[in-house]
Amino acid sequence: MKDTKDVRKYEEELEKLSPFEIKNTLIQLAQEDARTSTSTFLNAGRGNPNWISTCPREAFFLLGNWAMEECRDEMYLKPGIAGMPSPEGIGERLRTFLRDNSARRGAALLQNALDYAEKELGISADSLAYEWADGIIGDHYPTPSRILVNTEKIVRAYLAQEMGDHAPGQGKEYDLFATEGGTAAMCYVFDSLEVNHLLKRGDKIALMTPIFTPYIEIPELDRYSFDVTNIYADSLDSDGYHTWQYPKEQMDALRNPEIKLVFIVNPSNPPSYRLDQTCLDYLVDIVRKDNPNLMIVTDDVYGTFAKDFKSLMYVLPANTLCVYSFSKYFGATGLRLAVVAAAKENIFDRLIAEEPAAEHQDLIKRYSSLSLTPDKIPFIDRMVADSRSVALNHTAGLSTPQQVQMSLFAIMCLMDKENVYKNRMQSMIENRLDALWKGTGFTLVEDPMRVGYYSEIDMMVWGKKIYGADFCDWLKKNYDPLDIVMRLAQRTSVVLLNGSGFDGPNWSVRASLANLNASDYLKIGSALRSILDGYYKEYKAQK
Repeated sequence: MKDTKDVRKYEEELEKLSPFEIKNTLIQLAQEDARTSTSTFLNAGRGNPNWISTCPREAFFLLGNWAMEECRDEMYLKPGIAGMPSPEGIGERLRTFLRDNSARRGAALLQNALDYAEKELGISADSLAYEWADGIIGDHYPTPSRILVNTEKIVRAYLAQEMGDHAPGQGKEYDLFATEGGTAAMCYVFDSLEVNHLLKRGDKIALMTPIFTPYIEIPELDRYSFDVTNIYADSLDSDGYHTWQYPKEQMDALRNPEIKLVFIVNPSNPPSYRLDQTCLDYLVDIVRKDNPNLMIVTDDVYGTFAKDFKSLMYVLPANTLCVYSFSKYFGATGLRLAVVAAAKENIFDRLIAEEPAAEHQDLIKRYSSLSLTPDKIPFIDRMVADSRSVALNHTAGLSTPQQVQMSLFAIMCLMDKENVYKNRMQSMIENRLDALWKGTGFTLVEDPMRVGYYSEIDMMVWGKKIYGADFCDWLKKNYDPLDIVMRLAQRTSVVLLNGSGFDGPNWSVRASLANLNASDYLKIGSALRSILDGYYKEYKAQK
């Protein structure tokens, strides 16, 4: 399309799609440009990391070798039929195997993990070794279906360390539900909130935006049709730079008790800033004074990339469900590993208990096949049942090999007292972020709340600072905001996502700092600046 009006009309139509669907068009444009120019195709549109955590995976595969030996020792029939691991004395047999194979990768982690679990978490070597052997072989349904017993203890302590800034008591007051990644967790949360009458079609909810797009799109489905209030992180500092925090006047909307639930991604996606103490304290004030029944769902997948992070699950435990995924920190998006965490004492259970008689009887009927006292089933266990349409509750749960890998990821970090892994992850992200902004020539303001897994760049802020308000007015009048990412793809072979798709500023773009090298981000920053400068040349020519 050559005509500017046709281009703008096309972009306006395209903007109705999710940014992750727009991405496919951008990739096609960028790849075509790379084929016909000297540019290199660079896709910073997705958050899939370009690293993996090696030690827990090496331990997993070594553990699998040992578990197979355990099965053959129990019974072996040709062709290729073995028994099941025997629990008696299995801890010592694993220790012997590890001593005999001490030079193999993963052996040290497993040996140290057995010692750590026994001394710090009160898990016997026999209990943990049997759970690992039986789990990695995958010869039983997950039992309990919510999460394996020792895996829960390990992951609970990991969350207390990473999400609770070393919360005391290893977070023992929380129950966990292991799910097939954070995406499954989201679906289960929405589903169970509805079927348990905690949210009804058309109810008022709030979104702390910008936010990961499914949290925007799911409430719009006909099944839910929620009445959504957006709470915008539109605070600016005295120099006009985004702080990506929530002004009190925006958060005050949550004082309305008609708003039943709020969703938040913390640290945020895409700005990648964690809530500052002012926002945390203000939210506590809102709940305590005006909206004590406010349900909170916090998605904390990026919390491990933040320094001294504290999740809302530890700030407002009774009101909060936490979704945490292992996908990004460990380079494990394909493994589908996540948990939902709920405090043992929570408003979800209390609100269910207080429901009207008709709704109460409806839920008793729904869960009556699971218990003689179905009204006593906690909300998190209802989620497990709902994830398998209740009738298949006895076969619910995340596959046991996945849970074993999850426990190895978690226990590695519990034993890493010097934060070697965490520091490496954080410094790698920081280096890429610095390279991106160095390429743009824009000023990256120091901010301890910034995490940097993504970077959201508001081109209107920088257009105004560099070229003035009149230029920005001209740009808004003549172009659609999507034109920035379209030009980037078409002229520089770079793919970024439009920030507006995450309910961010219309003229912002989102860059993932996870999936390319620092030198690539330097090029992306330069390409982004060239697009802004190109608009200015057009502006000057027209003037």
